[in-house]
Amino acid sequence: MCCAQITFSCFNSYFSYSLHSTPITDHLPGEGPQLSELTGLFVLRPESVTATKGKDITFVAKVDSSNLIKRPVMKWLKGKWLDLGSKAGKHLQFKESYDRNTKIYTYEMSIIKVVDGDAGGYRCEVTSKDKCDSCTFEVSVQAAQEDQQDNILEAFKRSGDADEDAGELDFSALLKKRQKKERKEEPEVDVWEILKNAKPCDYEKIAFQYGITDLRGMLKRLKKMKAESKKSDAFLKKLDPAYSVDKGQKIHLTVEVADPDVPVKWFKNGQEIKPSAKYVFESVGNKRTLTINKCNLSDDAAYECVVGEEKCFTEVFVKEPPITITKLLDDVHTVVGERVEFEVEVSEEGANVIWMKDGVELNRDTAGSKYRLKKDGKRHILIINEATKEDIGTYYVYTNGGESKAELEVEDKELEVLQNIADLTVKASEQAVFKCEVSDEKVTGKWFKDGVEVEASDRIKISHIGRIHKLTINDVKASDAGDYTFVPDGYALSLSAKLNFLEIKIEYVPRQDPPKIFLDTGSSGGKNNITVVAGNKLRLDVQITGEPAPTVCWMKGDQVLSEAEGRVRVESEKNVCSFVIEGAEKADEGQYSITVTNPVGEDKADLFVRVVDVPNPPENVKCTSVGEDSAIITWDPPAFDGGVAVKGYLMERKKIGSPRWTKLNFDVYESTTYEAKKMIEGVLYEMRVFAVNGIGISQPSASSKPFMPIAPTSEPTRLTVHDVTDSTCALKWLPPEKIGAGGIDGYIIEYCKEGSDQWVRANEEPVGNIHYRVKGLPVGEKMLFRVIAVNIAGHSPPAILSQAVTIREIMENPKIRLPRRLRTKFITQVGEKVNLVIPFQGKPRPVVTWYKDGVPMEDRTVGTRTSEVDTILFIRSAERVHSGKYTLSVQIENMSDSADIHIQVVEKPGPPIAVHVTDIWGFNAALEWKPPKDDGNCEIIGYTIQKADKKTKEWFTVYEHNRRPSCTVSDLVMGNEYSFRVFSENICGLSDEPGISKNTAVITKTGLLYNPSPYKEMDVSSCPKFTAPLVDRSVIAGYSAAISCAVRGNPKPKIIWMKNRMILGEDPKFLMQNNQGVLTLNIRKPSLFDGGRYSCRAINDLGEDEVECTLEVRAHHDKSPSPQPLLPELLFRRKQNSFSCAKYKSPYCICQRKFQNHR
Repeated sequence: MCCAQITFSCFNSYFSYSLHSTPITDHLPGEGPQLSELTGLFVLRPESVTATKGKDITFVAKVDSSNLIKRPVMKWLKGKWLDLGSKAGKHLQFKESYDRNTKIYTYEMSIIKVVDGDAGGYRCEVTSKDKCDSCTFEVSVQAAQEDQQDNILEAFKRSGDADEDAGELDFSALLKKRQKKERKEEPEVDVWEILKNAKPCDYEKIAFQYGITDLRGMLKRLKKMKAESKKSDAFLKKLDPAYSVDKGQKIHLTVEVADPDVPVKWFKNGQEIKPSAKYVFESVGNKRTLTINKCNLSDDAAYECVVGEEKCFTEVFVKEPPITITKLLDDVHTVVGERVEFEVEVSEEGANVIWMKDGVELNRDTAGSKYRLKKDGKRHILIINEATKEDIGTYYVYTNGGESKAELEVEDKELEVLQNIADLTVKASEQAVFKCEVSDEKVTGKWFKDGVEVEASDRIKISHIGRIHKLTINDVKASDAGDYTFVPDGYALSLSAKLNFLEIKIEYVPRQDPPKIFLDTGSSGGKNNITVVAGNKLRLDVQITGEPAPTVCWMKGDQVLSEAEGRVRVESEKNVCSFVIEGAEKADEGQYSITVTNPVGEDKADLFVRVVDVPNPPENVKCTSVGEDSAIITWDPPAFDGGVAVKGYLMERKKIGSPRWTKLNFDVYESTTYEAKKMIEGVLYEMRVFAVNGIGISQPSASSKPFMPIAPTSEPTRLTVHDVTDSTCALKWLPPEKIGAGGIDGYIIEYCKEGSDQWVRANEEPVGNIHYRVKGLPVGEKMLFRVIAVNIAGHSPPAILSQAVTIREIMENPKIRLPRRLRTKFITQVGEKVNLVIPFQGKPRPVVTWYKDGVPMEDRTVGTRTSEVDTILFIRSAERVHSGKYTLSVQIENMSDSADIHIQVVEKPGPPIAVHVTDIWGFNAALEWKPPKDDGNCEIIGYTIQKADKKTKEWFTVYEHNRRPSCTVSDLVMGNEYSFRVFSENICGLSDEPGISKNTAVITKTGLLYNPSPYKEMDVSSCPKFTAPLVDRSVIAGYSAAISCAVRGNPKPKIIWMKNRMILGEDPKFLMQNNQGVLTLNIRKPSLFDGGRYSCRAINDLGEDEVECTLEVRAHHDKSPSPQPLLPELLFRRKQNSFSCAKYKSPYCICQRKFQNHR
């Protein structure tokens, strides 16, 4: 009896592409299964079982797809990587089913006739767009139980299928069955710890022993583990491998360093981060923190912290909040041919949504020209240009945070009958015409007689011109009598009429009757009036009797109408005379008469033909006034109303430059003044008007002159009195709070006496400034003032002073308002400009006088300029002679005020004098000097002492800011002779020239003489040699790529990059970099033509070296395969602007967070 069992770890994960904030933890073989609840996508998970050898076994998994956008994909795997889908056949069978009511997918895997090799750990994974879930289970296989045979003779069997004496004896049944020894559970082994402590030559043996098949992935993971286990000298605590943050929130990246004073640098995608409002650096003790405020998708990147030569890395993942639907879809009910729009509003601009119809996705590839998808900020619109009944259904819109649906119902258009079929009574050999008119010109139909479709022939004509359908029957026979029906195609409608055949038998009896006219125009009041629409055809059939046949004469006024062919003609038939006007015109209107005569008598009838038409267009359309979003439009009635009273008008408007006219009303508007609303302020519009009467709609009027809806501004604000004299008043104000698109053309200032309402305009033209002085005011009167803003829309409401102003000069004592910086000594350097502005006040205007050192200022190099409110003292180029006390005096009559300003012009001092060495002892020398003759017009604040030995003659600073005129220089080198120099220093800086010591200091020691041997420099020259070669690469078209190598050589070699043995010149597509011998060729967005053999050649005087590689550029595929679950053995690394899988080098897009080409 045998049993095989494998312990397999359980790896349950649910992740989206925003990734978890905690680092990924690897579950290694031997860690044991982890129990988890039924969470994630699985409703039912497969369970571990013990199967009997030779029996069948089935595993069932159920997945809930109610919250999934796309159909889930199930994979069955054995061990880590073996995909059982490729092994489907007689032994392994798979089944999938779907329940539409519960939206649950059921997946089954059946193992037919289990064998020992089926034992082990299994895993099932389900993925759907950005969601994934997996679970594991185990299969143990045991041998089938057999009963011990009681009769030993039954154990003797013969081979073959013949009788009992045939074949050879088979004694295998007598063999003693050994009981299976219970295997002791081996302790769990951490294979990675074994690998870390093993020699590299034993890696392959250990991998084979523990079932590791991916040697490359094992080596990469082992390398990373060894790098992490290396103790860091600079970091006490490094960054976590990954961080996660919601979009718009802030995140803190913290490390602990060993040295609290060491500087720390932060990098993002290899670029150093500078402190700003976005990135905040904090240093508290040993902790260094980088705070990223208001994270967005651009912050989703790789970060590193650098301390000296050591680095630590991390990844920051920015999670976008779910996109919710703020405005749901509305059901739409429409008719065939109409435009349909489904509109939805989401919580974020630029979000992606998915449109579906009855479970089928609508996108730009599948929608074709019928559907159009539109984005407008947060609004997403699905447009159906011409709805048909095929579009009926349920439409869905999905986001990653919600969904909405709406129903579309499409009905046929109702067909309107404009003219019905009339019953006809005709005689033999006459013509019968059935005519009807419907509202749609495109509608076709069929004619039926007594339920049988009428076929066209030489005698029967069927015509369809525009909206009119005709059935004409020539030479009517008795068999043509019956019920005739017209049925429009596609509509549940029918028009019926009856054809009566009038059979007249005439017996000829010669007789004579006077002529008689039977004229019936259907008009009231006994008058024969006929109204016809201009452009239509008039046919008046008049029945005439009389024996013998009378002679007919038609006249218009005094003019006889002939029976010749023409637009106005007379057609005569037996007993019927027809008056015909083809395409009636206004000139055809008038009085007509018909006269019939025969030998027996005469008869006459009069009729009036009135021709009516659509009215002429309205005239003189113009805009009389505008508002913020409206305009008043007026026009004159049409000069000719078409013979029918005008019922009203239709208005249209459009923006200047746009070809599209917008209707403003659908019901006729009776007045000739209209207020157009809901317009955009600041946009030019034009209007046109249609006149409507009982006949129809006129041609459009001429467009109005362009006009712009603009509202007057609000009133000016903060109107105040700035100054008052005996005859003037100065006003100041601020612009209106609400200006609008019309801007401001200026301001109007008005005034009136207190108690009066007669406002007088102070300025003829609007002023553009926000201050104005009103002149010519009466002395002593109390006046009111107001200011009005003016623009193209008109005047704003006035801003009025709350109190009246008395027009009288106001006495004000003179006072100097000395700026704070001039209250102390003003110090400037020689050659600089001096510009001092000193405001003062006082009324009337005070007299300003400047003094220097107590006497009136007469220096022409010092200028002054005085206005009504301030005075300016300016010196174009300051000299030391300009130093002194300046006094400003302002005086009004016997009142005055003064202020003193002390100006000191300074420059750099001269060099110290009499610098000499006073004493030398041991390794020390004493120096003394005297202060400089020229102190630069300010105090000497210190001295800078430097030394230089006679050998190198290089000067080194010994002391800075030495206050005393002497010092002692220590730590001098034995055997050297030193010179010294001293710079004097004031507030302008060090003196230009130093004071050099007259004597030197020699540091000597007797009894020691050393003769050094000549120094021979080492020759480090070498020819170029590549220490790291180029490596073949395969990249995707459109993504930037780089190839690198390393070279050494002295002197520094010249680098030449070549493609297919052709030197790459100054092509901006290629960026060549050389960083300390590391050579990099960056290729910006390579195309398929950039593939080939790339080589790098290094040349110097001693020789040259060359390396080369192959670059393969693969085409980019838009549709990426379905994302796979994140496996524990996958490691990630950052390369420039993209992720890549360290195991399979598959690119990972950081924008969409999707794996591509991942196995």
